[in-house]
Amino acid sequence: MVLFPEPLRPGDLIAVTAPSSGVLPTMHSRLELAIEHLRAQGFRVIEGACLRDQRRSTSAPRNERAAELMRFLQDPEVAAVIPPWGGELASELLDVLDFEGLRDSKPKWMLGYSDTSTLLMPLTLVTGWATAHGPNLMDLVPTQSDPLTTGAMSVLASHLQDPVVQASSERYQVNFVDYADQFDEPLQLTEPTRWKRLDGSDEALEIRGRLIGGCFDTVTLLAGSQYGDVPAFIQSSGSVGAILYLENVSQSPGGVVRLLLSLRRHGWLEGLSGLLLGRSTAAPEENPADLHYEGALISTLGQEPFPVLFDLDIGHRPPQMTLINGAFASVCFEGGAGTISQASTAFDR
Repeated sequence: MVLFPEPLRPGDLIAVTAPSSGVLPTMHSRLELAIEHLRAQGFRVIEGACLRDQRRSTSAPRNERAAELMRFLQDPEVAAVIPPWGGELASELLDVLDFEGLRDSKPKWMLGYSDTSTLLMPLTLVTGWATAHGPNLMDLVPTQSDPLTTGAMSVLASHLQDPVVQASSERYQVNFVDYADQFDEPLQLTEPTRWKRLDGSDEALEIRGRLIGGCFDTVTLLAGSQYGDVPAFIQSSGSVGAILYLENVSQSPGGVVRLLLSLRRHGWLEGLSGLLLGRSTAAPEENPADLHYEGALISTLGQEPFPVLFDLDIGHRPPQMTLINGAFASVCFEGGAGTISQASTAFDR
């Protein structure tokens, strides 16, 4: 059973901590802009001690980061935990966090992507909490105008008893802005968005099932452990089905093949209703004799019985949708565009 946190409301307390990478002083102006924007929306904000520093690629030593995250997740006054961004070493916390203890705590929202998804997936799979894979805090500034990014907090404010619908973007960003130089810069949406089916068709398609997923580079390393027991999630979804979503940051086409084969061997693909893949940020292969990204997907996934959509609004080439791990979803595609509807109860057949 998935436990959905209460909808966020003005006056709720949001905790900001960095369980992976911290924020160096050169980025503090951006961090403060995002925090003040939360306050301007009526939220109270508490900052953790593991936030405004960076040592050895993290905000603080492992035990300090884990203790602070646990304190916020178990604090009944905290309604949501929103890290500034991801990083590389969130996995260090998994064997230190008391997931069993969290089962007895009231669920609360945790929002983010990239390395934050290394924590989001286990929170859903082990504790049963619904978690939100979407924009990071550093994306949520008042100068932002993109509807998917600015709508992230609205998704967390929804009861989810009625479906929340998000539509594919019109354009996406390729190059990240350096916040140290331009602390209030919004997304630079320059490239036309086009969702794609792996079979090459533009015909209408609907996929239904419960959502689970995260950053391809990090959550796939959880396969075979309790933190990545996706096969049990698929089995528990029963006739409703399960939809896996992933977004590639840096894996080469060969790396994509290796990890997808590993996921198949660990049972992550067996019984899926569908697979959603975000836009890849890995460097493109320039030699025509080499394996390319789309070819890697086709060679590995082309014979799977479930539909595969790729280049969706998920991950490191924003904007991105806010996807709720554990939610029931209806994914509709047609002609290179689409929508994802999410709810706390199954859609009628």
